[in-house]
Amino acid sequence: MHPLAGLRGRSGFEVCGKEIRGLAEPLLAQIGRREDYRRRDEWGHPQVYESGWRERISSALPVPLSAAIIALCVAVYFLSLIAPGLVYNYLALNPDHLVAMPWTLITHMFVHANFDHLFWNMLFLFFFGPELERRVGDTRFLEIYMLSGIVAAAAQLLIFPGVLVGASGALYGVLGCLAMIAPEIRVFIFFVLPLSIRASVVVFALIDFLMIGSADNIAHMAHIVGLLVGLVIGYAMQKRPRYYYEL
Repeated sequence: MHPLAGLRGRSGFEVCGKEIRGLAEPLLAQIGRREDYRRRDEWGHPQVYESGWRERISSALPVPLSAAIIALCVAVYFLSLIAPGLVYNYLALNPDHLVAMPWTLITHMFVHANFDHLFWNMLFLFFFGPELERRVGDTRFLEIYMLSGIVAAAAQLLIFPGVLVGASGALYGVLGCLAMIAPEIRVFIFFVLPLSIRASVVVFALIDFLMIGSADNIAHMAHIVGLLVGLVIGYAMQKRPRYYYEL
């Protein structure tokens, strides 16, 4: 029996036409569809919103992540004025207690020795943090910040063991990464001398290199290593292919 004989009042052409339309509709739907290229990151890749823990780190924050870090550092500083024993004994990075308190490898980045230490670090983060976060996104920014701070602290402790506090290693990582992916930025050294961000990186690195071993209680090795981590990450990101679209 012909496969169309059982169809009542419907011609074979009609059935075949509907089958063809059914197959063609998904293809036709693609034609003329306008993709929103605004939902792409700095590198031209589509922004995919996942449900993993990495994507939930800062998704509920009403402010930029860099601003949240500043607020947290300020809060910890005021806590150190109220309960210095709690902050400096359980949040500062002490190599003698690192095995018993491994969380201090992260928490030390939010602890500062005094107001001047806090002020200059947060001023640094205020200027450079949003610039990097705007270009790479809050999740990637947090990864760069944390990785730079952790590696910088580890290097400092290996060469100059001692109690370590402050966000300088992480901040230098932010600066290094930003210098690689946004070389057009200009920086006013000491608020007076205008330099390109890459030239300023050389100046900062040279100062820290010359000051290594001095008795100024500044973790110069952490600065240099944090800067190197940021430069490496920025270099890797700079080498990623970019895509350009005609709208």
